[in-house]
Amino acid sequence: MTVPVARFQAFDLLATPVAVLQGQGRVRFVNAALEDALGMSRRTLYDTHLPDYFVDPQPLISALSGAQSNEFAALRYEAQLRRLHHEDPLPVHVIVAPSDQPHEVIVELLPVEQQTRQEREDRLSEQAQANKELIRNLAHEIKNPLGGIRGSAQLLEMELDSKDLTEYTQVIIHEADRLQTLVDRLLAPHRRPHVVSDVNIHEVCERVRALILAEFPKGLKVVRDYDISIPEFRGDREQLIQAVLNIAHNAAQALQERIAQGDAQITLKSRILRQVTFGKQRYRLALELHVMDNGPGVPDSIKDRIFFPLISGREGGSGLGLTLAQTFVQQHHGMIECDSEPGRTDFKILIPLP
Repeated sequence: MTVPVARFQAFDLLATPVAVLQGQGRVRFVNAALEDALGMSRRTLYDTHLPDYFVDPQPLISALSGAQSNEFAALRYEAQLRRLHHEDPLPVHVIVAPSDQPHEVIVELLPVEQQTRQEREDRLSEQAQANKELIRNLAHEIKNPLGGIRGSAQLLEMELDSKDLTEYTQVIIHEADRLQTLVDRLLAPHRRPHVVSDVNIHEVCERVRALILAEFPKGLKVVRDYDISIPEFRGDREQLIQAVLNIAHNAAQALQERIAQGDAQITLKSRILRQVTFGKQRYRLALELHVMDNGPGVPDSIKDRIFFPLISGREGGSGLGLTLAQTFVQQHHGMIECDSEPGRTDFKILIPLP
């Protein structure tokens, strides 16, 4: 048996499942994404009848007939795909189109879950870019008059004889300095050069663990759950330490009640993902790093906005920690996702691996 792979090799680079069919649905090729979706190898799938893998095969059979008779350029419909070792079928958006060869049809299956996730990632990416531009412009607009206010207060203080009055100028100077520090933090990711070197993610985690335990020595347990087979990758070690530290520090602060009770826990968990798609790209390997805690969870009122600047669920918080963490991870072509409910919050960092 010879499977005509060469002509279809480019399909393996796609993140969406694709099959090439002949006749009434005989499989001539499936890409790696469809192998993953069905839980079967392309050798097993070769020459089988693809409509048989659908809960309702008839719409695909009708679509194949229409495509081969050139009734349409492309047909789309919703369907459910049966999967090996899965009780529940996979909802998919099916796209059927004739190829450039006679009696050959290309079928693309976009998992609805993946489509929804991709739309969410696109939205987060656009929001992050808009946030960066807003922060940069706002920080520069604040910075210029701030220097003038502080300088004027210093000059005024030199002219005053009364110590009672200099207290007011000191308030102005102190508040100007506080705002200056905030502006510097807003601008920090855009100023600092990206220093690339070999990064061991577990060295990053151990550094964060040591810093968290030094600040919260009692009542908090930081659990390691590492996959030691994860390879080193090129990245900015200090940026990644800061990103993971910001998330872990937020978790520790949210755990104050449990720390007082002595049963607070943060888990640092690393895993390898294979053939994963995020940010509109498919990666052969990716790092999946979880920072999990057993705290009260992210408040519902800010769940959809936690990565926005100046949004904080804690009294007195700056609301910059997660924004900076997302920025640093995105500079590594990755992203951060959050899944939270009372008693369990999971921040998941995804970064492509070589």
